[in-house]
Parts: sequence; C-alpha cells; structure tokens
Amino acid sequence: MSEIKEKREVSFTDYLSILLKWKKFIIINLLIVSIGATVYSFMIHETFKSTATLMLPGEKEMGLGSLLGGGSALSFGAQLLGGGNTNEDVILGLLNSRTIIEKIVNKFKLYDYYEIKDENYEKLMKSFSGDLIFSVNEFGFIDIHVINESPDTAAEMANYFARLADSMNIKLNIEQAMNNRSFVEKRFLKTEEDIQKAEEEYYKFQKEYSAFEVTEQVKASVQAAAELESELFRKEILLNSIKDRVSSSSPTYKDLEHQIAAIKEKLKEFNSKTDESSIFLSFKDIPELQLKYVRLYREMEIQNKILEFIYPMYEQAKIDEKKNTPTLIVVDEAVPAQLKYAPKKAFYILAFFFPTAFLLMVFVFRGEKILSNFEELNQFEKSEMKFYQNLAKIYGLKNIIK
Repeated sequence: MSEIKEKREVSFTDYLSILLKWKKFIIINLLIVSIGATVYSFMIHETFKSTATLMLPGEKEMGLGSLLGGGSALSFGAQLLGGGNTNEDVILGLLNSRTIIEKIVNKFKLYDYYEIKDENYEKLMKSFSGDLIFSVNEFGFIDIHVINESPDTAAEMANYFARLADSMNIKLNIEQAMNNRSFVEKRFLKTEEDIQKAEEEYYKFQKEYSAFEVTEQVKASVQAAAELESELFRKEILLNSIKDRVSSSSPTYKDLEHQIAAIKEKLKEFNSKTDESSIFLSFKDIPELQLKYVRLYREMEIQNKILEFIYPMYEQAKIDEKKNTPTLIVVDEAVPAQLKYAPKKAFYILAFFFPTAFLLMVFVFRGEKILSNFEELNQFEKSEMKFYQNLAKIYGLKNIIK
C-alpha cells in the first residue's frame, strides 16, 4: 500500500492543498508587501508631462532655384547657395545641443531641481535626459515632451525649447546665407570685371577695323561655345559649393566631375577639329582676323551668359542674408497637464505583488517538502526544518507543525 502511495503522481490539487495550508502566511506577507508598495508609491513625487508640437514649413526652392525653376542641377545648386531647407534631423540635433540645454538649465535652475550641488553637467544630463523626449510623430511633426514635478514648469520648458530651436535655426541659416553671399559676390564681381574687359577689347577691335561681320555659321559656333562655357561655369560653381558638404566619392560629386570633364572635352572640339557632320565650324577653320573677332565676341557672350546665371543668385543671396523670419511653425503650444504622468501607483503595487507571490509559493513548496520528509534530511535540511517549524509557530500554522 505504501508503495502505491509513493508512486502516485502529484496533481494540481496537491499544490492547491499546500497553498491552502500556508494561506495565512502567504496572505499576511502579500498584504505587508502591498501596503509597503502603496506607501512607497505615495512617497514618490508626482510628475507631469507637457508637449509642444512643431512643423517645418513646406519645402520650397530658395535662391536661384525659385528664379530659374527646379528639376535641374541648377536648382540643386541654388538650394545649396540660397539657404536650403531644414529637415527634422537638424531640428532634433539643435534640441539636443548643449547650447540650448544649458539655456534651459540656467533659466529653470535645474541644478537645484535635480540637487546637483557641484553643477556637473554630465551628472545633470543623466537625470534630465530621462525627463526629455524629442521625436518625430507619425504625421512628420516634431514633438517636444518635457516631464517635471510642476505642470506649469513642464509647459514653459517645452515652449522655451521650441523658441530656442527656432531662433538658433534662424541664426544658422543667416550665417550660411552670409557665407553663400560672400562666395557668390566674389564670382559676381569677377564676372562684371571680365565683362567690362571683354567689352573694351571688343570696342577697340571694332574701332580699329570698323564694322566687321561674320557668317551665320560662325555666329552659331560662338553661341554654342558660349553656352558650353556658361554651363561649365555653372557646374564648377556647384562642385565648389558641395565639396565641403559631401564626400568626393559620393555619387553627386562624381556625377558633377564627369559632367565637367564632358563639357571640357566638347570645348576642345571647338578649338581644334570638328566632326564633318557638325553644323558648327571649328575655330581653327576661321581666318585669322575673323578668329580674333570671334574670340572677342565669344568672350562677351560667355560673360553675359554667366552674368545671367549668377546675378539672380547674388540678389537672392543678399535677401537670404537679411531674412529673419521664423523657420518653424508651432502647431500646438505646450499647456500645463491636468493629469499626472507618474507615478503609476497601480503599476508599483502590481510590480511588487506578483514577484512576491511567486517567491512565497516557491518558499512554501520548499517548506512543505522539508517538513514532509524529515526522516531523510541532511544536516543543512534539518536546520531548514527547524526554521520552517518556528515560522509556522509565529504565524500560528498548527496544521503544519509536526
């Protein structure tokens, strides 16, 4: 009969029976832990979260792109030279910058708030970073979340973050516009100087040789060469404008280099021999006096084409340099939260309750095993048995004491 009893499998009711035997012990300890967790949750300071939402203005071409139209390399260069567009990553970078955060820290006295007595910035950021969330939401807007014990302070900080990001972005755009204007201005003044020089040389030639006329085919060749020279100038400006922004191995940079090389190769054809099927004359095939005229005429055409390209860019660069308009649109200003963000009291209570319940069950199952097999215990297990017997007396578990 005893052998049958030893071989009987342990069922769910056996475990339930053990828990019922120890229910008083389990219930008392769960109550103690739950009360402690509740008290602890009330001791934690309540915090509130406020959110400001920003939107970047709709993309539009600035500088030369807006004057000459988009969809070309010129448009791309105009975006670089004329101010460009701000993207979400730039704004997120500004919001996380030390410059903005230090202004927030000083304005709202966060060293005192986080009790950082030595005013160590890194120590402060370990605490403050947990109360800041900058993200791009599903609609493409930028959300600025700030958590603070004061709902009013949280809202003020979120709105101040938005203002600082906008003002710093304006400042950076103006600095970029100043650099762009300086770069374009040098090219513009050099072009004006070259035009004046070309016109003077052309005037001297006309004065010396009176009226001089060339064939329509020569004029067509000059116009084509001028267009190529102008296009070469444009490409070189683009290459110069992006060399500090992109890698020389990037597809954009490589593509511009190939385009420049192709234009230079084409220009060589005008100055050497030309394909018999071409409608353009090679400049080598033009008589010497006509060639001198053609070169002067071509130089004027080239410089005028370049001026047509660079003058609108120069004017737009001057406008962008003085531009001080907001670069960010505040969709929603942060307002003081009416409901607390933390602590979640139920979360704290449950977070303590379930692990404690699990540990208590492990504890009582171990105790039941020790007390049920007291005849086969080693020295350490006998000490355990005494501990469980004393524990049963303390909790008044008479049905457990052997």
